Amino acid sequence: MADVAPIKFYGRSKRNAVVPIDTRRPEWLRVRLPGGSNYSELKEIMRGLDLHTVCEEARCPNIGECWQARTATFMILGDTCTRACGFCAVKTGRPGVLDLGEPIRVAEAVERMGLHHAVITSVNRDELEDGGSAIFAGTIRQIRKRIPKCNIEVLIPDFMGDEAALATVMRARPDILNHNIETVPSLYPQVRPKGRYPRSLELLQRAKRMDATVYTKSGIMLGLGEEIDDVIQVFRDLRAHDVEILTVGQYLRPTPNHLPIARYVTPDEFAMLKVDALKLGFRHVESGPLVRSSYHAASQVPDRAAAG
Repeated sequence: MADVAPIKFYGRSKRNAVVPIDTRRPEWLRVRLPGGSNYSELKEIMRGLDLHTVCEEARCPNIGECWQARTATFMILGDTCTRACGFCAVKTGRPGVLDLGEPIRVAEAVERMGLHHAVITSVNRDELEDGGSAIFAGTIRQIRKRIPKCNIEVLIPDFMGDEAALATVMRARPDILNHNIETVPSLYPQVRPKGRYPRSLELLQRAKRMDATVYTKSGIMLGLGEEIDDVIQVFRDLRAHDVEILTVGQYLRPTPNHLPIARYVTPDEFAMLKVDALKLGFRHVESGPLVRSSYHAASQVPDRAAAG
C-alpha cells in the first residue's frame, strides 16, 4: 500500500484529506506529454548550438507548455554541478572546462527563437574563482548586442557569498536578478546542504542596493515538510530584503534518490498563500502547484523602455 500523509489545509478549516505520496499524482499535477512544432524546433535549436536548458536537466513539468509557447530557460556553465542539493535532478560531479563561447551561442539561440524575455540560469561552479559570474555577464551583454529590446532574467547561484562575483553580474544590468531561497531555514541541511539562508537573503538585498532599477526575485518549493507559518516568515524575510517578485510551487521528486515528498499542497492553499504574499507588498506573485522559477516569467516585469 502506498505511503499516505494527512493534508493540513491552510486558511479556513477544511476536512482533512489523504493523498498518496510519490505514487499517483493528484489531478492538478498531471500535465500533457511535450510535443508540437515549436517544441521540436526549440529542441533542434538547443542541440544544434550545443546548449543546455534547465527545463530538460531539472525535468520541469512545464516543458511542453513553455517550449510550445517559445519560452525556455538556458542553463549555462555546463551541465554538471559542484553541489548535491537534495531536490535537484541536475547531475553532480567535476565540471568540464569552461566554455568561453557559450554566451555567443546563447544569444544566437535567443535571436533565432525570437524571444522577448530570456531566462538564464546555471549550475553551481564553486571551483571557479568568480563562480562563473563572468560568463553570466558575457551572456547578458551578447543578448543585449543582438536583441536590444529583449528583457533578460538571470537566476544565479549564491556565489558562496562573493560580493565581487555578484557585482560582475549586476554591472551587466539584467532586468531581473533571481536567486531562489528554495525552502524554509530549518530544512536547509537536507534541501540545500551547502547553502546558507542568511547568505541568500543578503545576496538578494545586495543586488538591489547595487542597482535599484533591477527587479529582484526569489522562489520557494512546498511539500518538503515545512510548516505554513515558516513559509509566511520566509515571505516576510524576502520582503525585508527588498525582494519584489515571488514564485511558490510544489516540490516534485525527480528520482527515488532525491528527497521524498512530504505532502501535496492543494491549489486552494497556493491561492491563499498568493493573497498573503501580495499583502506583504510583493510586486508580482506566481503561486501554484506547477509554478517554477521561470513560469510565466515574461509577464512579471515591464520591458526596459517602459520601466524607464
